[in-house]
Amino acid sequence: MTDLDTVIVGAGFAGIGAGIRLSRLGEHSFVVLERAEAIGGTWRDNVYPGVACDIPSHLYSFSFAPKHDWSHFFARGSEIQDYLRECAREIDSRLRLGTDVLEMRWLADIERWLVRTSAGDYTCRTLVVAAGRLSEPRMPEIPGLNSFPGAAFHSSRYDHDVRLAGKRVGVVGTGASAVQLVPRVAEQAGSVVLFQRTAPYVVPRDDVEYSARDILNFRNDPEARERLRADLFWAMEAGFAERVATPGYIDALRDRARGHLEAQVSDAALREALTPDYEIGCKRVLLADDFYPALESGAVTITAALERVDGPTAIAANGAAHDLDVLVFATGFESTRPPFARRVFGRDGLSLDEAWRDGMVAYASTTVHGFPNLFVIDGPNASLGHNSAIVMIEAQIDYLLGALHDEIDVLEVSADAQAAYVADLDARAASTVWLGGGCESWYVDERSRRLTLLWPDFAYAFRDRLSEFDRAAYL
Repeated sequence: MTDLDTVIVGAGFAGIGAGIRLSRLGEHSFVVLERAEAIGGTWRDNVYPGVACDIPSHLYSFSFAPKHDWSHFFARGSEIQDYLRECAREIDSRLRLGTDVLEMRWLADIERWLVRTSAGDYTCRTLVVAAGRLSEPRMPEIPGLNSFPGAAFHSSRYDHDVRLAGKRVGVVGTGASAVQLVPRVAEQAGSVVLFQRTAPYVVPRDDVEYSARDILNFRNDPEARERLRADLFWAMEAGFAERVATPGYIDALRDRARGHLEAQVSDAALREALTPDYEIGCKRVLLADDFYPALESGAVTITAALERVDGPTAIAANGAAHDLDVLVFATGFESTRPPFARRVFGRDGLSLDEAWRDGMVAYASTTVHGFPNLFVIDGPNASLGHNSAIVMIEAQIDYLLGALHDEIDVLEVSADAQAAYVADLDARAASTVWLGGGCESWYVDERSRRLTLLWPDFAYAFRDRLSEFDRAAYL
């Protein structure tokens, strides 16, 4: 049994960032536990063809660990993973890889968390769960899938050993991963069938490669690099005005998406199949310059949602049957019901999963009543639909450090403070397209119908809200 001040669970952006900030403050009594044999989280797991970020590189990185030599405006997945590896070197001695966290339980008699793992147990005053919202792939329950004789895998578990040349490949889903991988798969496979439940809105990606001169300027002029980051942040903040359907803003975004579709798809029937029937922004707005051309080229056949599988034959909801050799599921993640919540037990043995039975809730999107000294990063209402997740993660880390600086043995947010915070978020969410846009999305809890993933306001408002630890909200 090892006793520490802080245990951090997860070594993606949130866990690595929290560890670096603790280390720079001179804290050494902490570890970062990671179940995999490498750090990186989302960017370690997602290695499908074409994987890249849809937030600008200089904004999708730590403000306290800037990188001057990003190769593109939108970084490729492998480049982000390399960046995280470089950042993690700063806390290499604190990392515990290959360590699966089995249970996290609050021990009221000693006011410590017991963290049981596959590689030994820990006790700690403060538990930071940074497991993320894109860590557990969501596989739909498809009747007959077990009868499929070919390779079948999720995009976040992409099997590069499966050779696609000449193969008949089915891709299930039309979200962010699908629009990136479909064009690349189509280049390799003999044929591709895309199973679409709902058409996405797609806008131009407009990516650019940074020149050697650009990179040199970023290296030699850190202030220019910081100005670029600030400019990118404030430019993306306009995206929230689109999500509350502000006239002019949402109209311009909708027109941009429709214009992109019309410019790239000449076939009227195909264009109709690719036209969404809900308001823009209700689901994630996707960035791609090559998705529509791949569909128009004839290399990809688009059909309805996958309904069932009978041996090598995949049957869509419209009755169309397709014989396939490979199935790739680009079907997202378990986001509103995070599996880690089933392993966390607070006061009186209550699990976090049970506490969240009506949807995830937290005060300051970070702390939960009934779970003393627990901080959840990138959890309830801490994600964004219009700006960089790293901004949100850094704000939560600042809030965590403020709480630790307070040096109170036990911190537990009051039920009243949490309820008031959640009620305020629900009121803000009511006017957004995420709840009123006429779609089903992974942002909304499927049972309570509450918006539990996204922060329903500008990113700067979240940053301001968490800029100081508010001791009065705690017992």
